[in-house]
Amino acid sequence: MNLYLRYFDHETLVTSVDEAIAFLSSIDEIGMNPDLEQDIREYAASDVFLPKRYKIRPRVYFIVIKTEAATMQDFKDKKALRSHVAEAAPMKDRNNTHMVLTKLNEERPGWYEGAIDFKRVLMVPGTGKFQYRDTHFVAQVKAISPMDCYNRIVEHLRERVDERSQFPSAKGKNFNYRFLGAAKASEK
Repeated sequence: MNLYLRYFDHETLVTSVDEAIAFLSSIDEIGMNPDLEQDIREYAASDVFLPKRYKIRPRVYFIVIKTEAATMQDFKDKKALRSHVAEAAPMKDRNNTHMVLTKLNEERPGWYEGAIDFKRVLMVPGTGKFQYRDTHFVAQVKAISPMDCYNRIVEHLRERVDERSQFPSAKGKNFNYRFLGAAKASEK
């Protein structure tokens, strides 16, 4: 694994952490110190493939990127992109997402208790300006599925709150539900 480092117009592609440290030490503005050196070594040894950004002073950073590119030209041509990172996402995560969608769309007519956390737009009385407020809303809803429960709650709220309010995805952690029981024949 190689490292690409860049600070303004100073850039390099190195094959070891020691070369990276030497490069950064040659730039006076960076101010290489033992803590920074240790952090760069830990980043290089970790399984993290996201770029790492180090702050020099306000709005001034240098970056370190792990890459499989053998040369600077390969890196610039993006020939060594980690396209298999997305494919290598744990199958467990993909199955979990699929399972969540399946459960949300599973038809089970009856009563549900749905809870949603959303960003509600409210006017601040003293200033007349608007701001987002985290709001928790719980309702008991007659629905045919958890997704139908979510849709009914959001539809109800959209009619009663500012249109700029933001609602979370039903798949996320900001929507929870529980099945309360089947509807009685007389309720249908």
